[in-house]
Amino acid sequence: MAKVELKQPVVDEIAGKLKDAKAAVLVDYRGLTVEQDTALRRQLREAGVDYKVYKNTMMKRAFEGTDFAELDPHLDGPSALALATDDVTAPARILAKFAEKAKVLEFKAGVIEGTFYDAAGLNELAKVPSREELLSRLLGSMQSPVANFARVIKQIAEKKAEGGDAAPAEEAPAAAEAAPAEEKTEAPAAEAAPAEEKAEAPAAE
Repeated sequence: MAKVELKQPVVDEIAGKLKDAKAAVLVDYRGLTVEQDTALRRQLREAGVDYKVYKNTMMKRAFEGTDFAELDPHLDGPSALALATDDVTAPARILAKFAEKAKVLEFKAGVIEGTFYDAAGLNELAKVPSREELLSRLLGSMQSPVANFARVIKQIAEKKAEGGDAAPAEEAPAAAEAAPAEEKTEAPAAEAAPAEEKAEAPAAE
């Protein structure tokens, strides 16, 4: 069987993955221990990132006619390909964080949503939070004003409740004392009526 026939299934495998991929990152993995490589693969897999080592010639053939062909100049030396379909920053973010401890892991280049990034660009892209983290921050910022408003309303309600209980006790005695005074002032008015009738009697004669 010809070598081309043997390679074609692998090329087709890569090309099939590229159809749905929105992000592709090439890294130089030389120097990683078996333990480090296993840990890296697990982290990437848990994040939904497809990570595999391929021969450069096969990747180059699979990249033909796609946006990922911009990676061709960086297919030099051992290369591992990380692909993502949903969280486009996941490959760069996870690889960069892992490289903080495993210094031998290095970015080569990447294509994210049709845009080419060199190693420096990937390191900057790695600082972008994940979609889940961004949504969590957004939700937290939306809930904060609501929580503060609810707290203020509660404090106002508590103050009104305290003031409402004290007011009737203070006003009750004043109301009780005021009532007799009003009755006393009205009483002489009732007695004055006969005096006026006596004064008008001589005028009638």
